[in-house]
Amino acid sequence: MKNTLKLLLAFLFILSSNSFFAQKIITSEKSQEIAQKKLDLEAQKSTEEYRKKLENDQSQLKKEQRKLERHQKDLKNAQKDLESTNKKIDKLEYNKQKLESKINSSSVSEEDLQKQQIKLKEHDLDIQKLKLKKIEQQKKLDRVKAEY
Repeated sequence: MKNTLKLLLAFLFILSSNSFFAQKIITSEKSQEIAQKKLDLEAQKSTEEYRKKLENDQSQLKKEQRKLERHQKDLKNAQKDLESTNKKIDKLEYNKQKLESKINSSSVSEEDLQKQQIKLKEHDLDIQKLKLKKIEQQKKLDRVKAEY
């Protein structure tokens, strides 16, 4: 009976120890799964944060690029306007000189002379207006250049 009892105890001990180790293995596998899930979640979060940061940086760069393109466009337009005004001034001054030489070289009636002098004064006035416009455009060009 003692042998049977010892055998039974030994058998129970073996059975209980296997189940104990099996539980330990299962528990360690579960903890590894949990740890892996945590690592996956952390990796996913960091990837998501990096993606958001990257998108924000890209949108910021696009905004800066659009701002730069607008600035270049404004600069180009201001230079174009200034050149156009310079051409108009040159043309009016040429016409004024032609008119002055016509007045000085020809002998015309008093009435025609007055008409030509009025035209001359109109040309002078137009030139002065354009010079004022040129000054304003130059200020605008300087302001656009200083912006960036």
